Amino acid sequence: MSDENTKQQTFEYVSNAEMKAKWGLKDNVSPQELPLDQINPGNNDWFARNQELEVFDRLREEDPVHYTPDSQFGSYWSITSYEDVKAVDMDHERFSSDIMNGGIRLGGQPLSEPPDELFHLPMFIMQDQPKHTGQRKEVAPMFTGAHLSTFEELIRSRTSKILDDLPDGESFNWVSEVSIELTSRMLATLFDVPQEDRLKLIHWSDTVERISDPNFFETPEEGFQEIWKCFEYFNSVWEDRKANDQGGGDLISMLARGEATKNMSPNEFLGNVLLLIVAGNDTTRNSMSGGISAFNKYPEQLAKVQSDQSLIPSMVSEIIRWQSPVAHMCRTAMEDVELGGKLIKKWDKVAIWYVSGNRDTNKFPDPNQLVIDRNDVRQHLSFGFGIHRCLGNRLAELQLKILWEEILKRFSHIEITGETQYLPSSFIRGITELPVIVHRH
Repeated sequence: MSDENTKQQTFEYVSNAEMKAKWGLKDNVSPQELPLDQINPGNNDWFARNQELEVFDRLREEDPVHYTPDSQFGSYWSITSYEDVKAVDMDHERFSSDIMNGGIRLGGQPLSEPPDELFHLPMFIMQDQPKHTGQRKEVAPMFTGAHLSTFEELIRSRTSKILDDLPDGESFNWVSEVSIELTSRMLATLFDVPQEDRLKLIHWSDTVERISDPNFFETPEEGFQEIWKCFEYFNSVWEDRKANDQGGGDLISMLARGEATKNMSPNEFLGNVLLLIVAGNDTTRNSMSGGISAFNKYPEQLAKVQSDQSLIPSMVSEIIRWQSPVAHMCRTAMEDVELGGKLIKKWDKVAIWYVSGNRDTNKFPDPNQLVIDRNDVRQHLSFGFGIHRCLGNRLAELQLKILWEEILKRFSHIEITGETQYLPSSFIRGITELPVIVHRH
């Protein structure tokens, strides 16, 4: 059989109930108890239970290039050491991100022809060269340092108001009241849509991530129908911006004018809009929540930055490393590649686990500890490396920097008062519930 014929032509969806029955973890299972060849690190249940770090500790120690032969995602490799993750991430010639080769997430399958358009959403992060760079450059001006500086006053005023309005002596969910509020307002600004629509953007971002969550949708088709509402909303914006082009600097205007993006198909347009929404939401939002969680575990690090606020930039990078909000990206091997003594064959799916590489003791001493003045902390993997490095990384860092500057002005500490709940996703390492009480100076 030729290489082309080995590529899958369809993707068979399995119902959530069937998937849970076959792949759900037993309540009392430990990553240390399973036979090595049965470990499926992409199982969402590890992440919902906050057990994923135990999984990757074991894999880095025993099998850093790990093969899972059978899972809800099919067969795939897991790359878990820092250096190997970085090497695969930067090798875009031998490891493809293209949607036709399987895309960037577990579950994506190589295709010999596009599938039903309902389930096919191309985006530039799932393109190889040269199309990737051509589309990416159309929105890149939004995220230059000079342009981002124009947002600083706006971000600070919004942050100050949200923090000032938090209740005293009363528990509330930090995720919904702070993290989502700040990121949604910024997203609405980037797209230049009404602020009253900001939570629609969060809803569509959450829909992308929880499309296989039985608490959200019974079938993927239902989720895609919901996502299509995002197309209807932004298509109206797109048509208006094209008809009334005044050189606007928002993301939709940039896409509408860009040579590489102005003639996109509806699915490609929707795919790129969703990419920008998810990228602008999940990394920042979950790092905002992860920082609160981290300082509750390591209060001595909070004291350190309280006494020396010049550490805030380093602290922001350390929080992003510690939280690792994007747990993995996937690639597809375009040729046979030997890595770590294992042979990865052409068309094999390869998951590069940022969350694991960020906890590699060979790169970061005491990696499970929050250390806000850590050496080389900006070398964390959370934004990726190579041509797909996160386009909005400086905006995420700016928002987090301002948030912590304003937190330190107002609060002695922010106390977690109840159980943290985690997103059941092996792609976005997220926090959904973080009950806290703020303690003002």
